[in-house]
Amino acid sequence: MVNSLVAYKGKPARIVNVATHKFEIEFTDGSTRKVREKDFRFIHPEFTKVNDSCAHADVSVLEEFQEEVLTLQEITEWLFDEYTAQTAWCTCLLVEDGLHFYWQKDHIFVRPSEQVQGILDKRNAEKLAAESLQHCIDNLNNNTFDEQDIPYLQEAAKVALNQSKHAKILDHVGIENNEESAYKFLLKVGYFSDNFNPYPARFSIPEDEEIEVSLPEIERVDLTHMTCYAIDNEGSNDADDAISIDGDRLWIHIADVSTIVDSGSELDEYARERGSNLYLPEQIIHMLPTSITKALALGETETSPALSIGLNMDEGIISNIEVVHSTIKVTNTTYEAVDKELNSNPDFIKIQTFVDQHKAFREKSGSISLNLPNVDVRYINNEVQIEPQKSSPSRDFVAEIMVTAGRTISQYAQENDIVMPYALQDEGDFPQEVLDKKENLSTAESFQAIKFFKRSATSIKPLPHYGLGLDSYLRITSPLRRYYDLLAHQQLSNFIAGKPTLDKKRVKEIIGINNNALADVGRVTRFSNDHYKCLFLKRNPGWKGEGIVVDIRGDKALFMIPEVGLMTQIKFKEGQIPKADDKMALKVTRVDMLERSANFKPV
Repeated sequence: MVNSLVAYKGKPARIVNVATHKFEIEFTDGSTRKVREKDFRFIHPEFTKVNDSCAHADVSVLEEFQEEVLTLQEITEWLFDEYTAQTAWCTCLLVEDGLHFYWQKDHIFVRPSEQVQGILDKRNAEKLAAESLQHCIDNLNNNTFDEQDIPYLQEAAKVALNQSKHAKILDHVGIENNEESAYKFLLKVGYFSDNFNPYPARFSIPEDEEIEVSLPEIERVDLTHMTCYAIDNEGSNDADDAISIDGDRLWIHIADVSTIVDSGSELDEYARERGSNLYLPEQIIHMLPTSITKALALGETETSPALSIGLNMDEGIISNIEVVHSTIKVTNTTYEAVDKELNSNPDFIKIQTFVDQHKAFREKSGSISLNLPNVDVRYINNEVQIEPQKSSPSRDFVAEIMVTAGRTISQYAQENDIVMPYALQDEGDFPQEVLDKKENLSTAESFQAIKFFKRSATSIKPLPHYGLGLDSYLRITSPLRRYYDLLAHQQLSNFIAGKPTLDKKRVKEIIGINNNALADVGRVTRFSNDHYKCLFLKRNPGWKGEGIVVDIRGDKALFMIPEVGLMTQIKFKEGQIPKADDKMALKVTRVDMLERSANFKPV
């Protein structure tokens, strides 16, 4: 075997010496190596220098040998008519290529034509994929892309939206595979526009689904003799509560959602997964299919099904509570219209007595709220609209009645031993000076007072709600929009129908599930609002507005900017530091869409 041509790891070599268990081989560069026989492949008994420049071989001559096993010499003679070191090496290269042949130990298997075609198709696809990838890499390195690059960018978008951990295109252009890096990169190349809101997808918020529903026939109390006022924003068509007065009784009517969405049903799970409506600047993602809203929104048809709560009140004490499935006749109106009628409409004047009684009762019990300025953010027709949240006598009027409803059902549930998801808030550690002037706190004082509030929570125990000044309270008036309200309705409906209600263990489990969903809803709402606030400032780089000093931190002042609902901290020179509640004209200096933050300076 000495002086034979062999192949070692794809390289030609010559056997120069044979020992007991080792063969010494020499490579074309003169280097040598001792190897075992199993480590190399015999090619030809006579060594000559060979090269990889091989004449084209017509493999069709081997067509009759498909799926047969031949020797290297046999195949070489068929392909090149002679068996020399060079032709044998060329055959070896063909076998190593793997298209038409592959090794079976020291022999060669001739692939069938369909297998060859399959390999060719795969290689062609891989070649096209490599060319396509390189095309995308070249484009992205020049901060551009075209339609051919979209599949790669879609993979990167999944990383940016927390739907995948890796996209190979990001590796190829030197971008880290994480949400922020991918998002920043896709913004830079223009795949994402700055008006795109990534946060619903990042937090896996389920999208709306269209599910057809029908309203079951149940026995209802006819309350159509009363005028029921559904008071909402101009243009709203999804009223879920209404108010009426009947003699000395106040009635609060709520969309009767639990008649369609039974506890434990698929629709119930659908709602529980979402937790509540998600109100974003650019869209509303609904807790329930919109078909349910259309079927149950109050005032959309001549009569409406409702869950109605009747009560009497004396000096704020609630009595004679009645809860019924009802049929009502609704008058839809707006806050603006009610503002004009509060002191002239006989019904509103009577209802106002309940409002005043209940508010006085809560104030006597120590209720406290901080009315810091806030804004509503909307993205409509490619424009960001930021407006102060509206307040008016009619809004306060409706809000107090809704609190009354929550207190009433809390009382009713305890009287009848119905397990409910009560809203509670521990007593805050408010300094006496804050309590003494709680109705007249300045903006800075209100901001400072926030830290004395305890976080609100939900529990099966009817514990006090300190902020509202109530011994117990639960949310009941928005079952189309909030899952806790829906859960309370389901418990009520089953109780008044004589059906079993959920026990404490199950309600407690549901509270845990819903709290997780609401945590994501809260984060997405907050991040989305800040995103569009920053977009507004980015599109208005010279924006100026008034800031109010709400805290002093050494040589820095913390400003609240009510007009855009943002906070900013500004450093001042000694002797120039403003005081709390000072107002100052500010100008935006920098906007960071990724961090959802903006910097300002005094004008």
